[in-house]
Amino acid sequence: MENGGAEMGRGDGNGQPAAAASYTYWVRETTADAAPLPLPKKLTPKDLLSNQSESPTLGSPWNKAGTWEEKNLNSWATQRIKELLKSVGTLDLSRGKAEISDVTKCVGDAFLVTVRNKKRVGYTYELTLKVKGEWHIQDEKKAVKGHIDIPEFSFGELDDLQMEVKLGEEKDFVQQDKVEIIRDLKKLFLQPVREKLHQFEQELKDR
Repeated sequence: MENGGAEMGRGDGNGQPAAAASYTYWVRETTADAAPLPLPKKLTPKDLLSNQSESPTLGSPWNKAGTWEEKNLNSWATQRIKELLKSVGTLDLSRGKAEISDVTKCVGDAFLVTVRNKKRVGYTYELTLKVKGEWHIQDEKKAVKGHIDIPEFSFGELDDLQMEVKLGEEKDFVQQDKVEIIRDLKKLFLQPVREKLHQFEQELKDR
């Protein structure tokens, strides 16, 4: 404390201690080559935009943190599945032709989940497709009516898609014709239906 006391105790020659140098005094004595003091700057709209995050948050505006959020997509999904399946068109059977005339059952759920700022989609559905067409027996054409049941299937399971075909109560067909018609409907419609559902999956992922 000897040196310190001596330093702080230096007087002005009249026995009074000198006042310690203040911060204001130090600033006044700064040299010309010192760094300039910062000046306030008004932000422009461009500056505000540049300060925004480069990775925008997924989900609703209220969910800025990107935490769990689930969105129901049933209305869109049901309508879109019906549209796609009705667009399959007419297929040629071994002795006739047939088409999907309606989707009489389209029951299930589709959803979009945002969790930790990542998007995940999923669905589970079961379908019944109404089919109609004609079957040729020699020179005669007979109407074919029936439906295709597709048991419950989910996202990522289309490679295992199953079909069950049932014909109406047509009395004009012998058993052999019925077996052949059912075989044709199941064989010919499976792949086109699967492709349409793959398209639905992709559209769901892109939402």
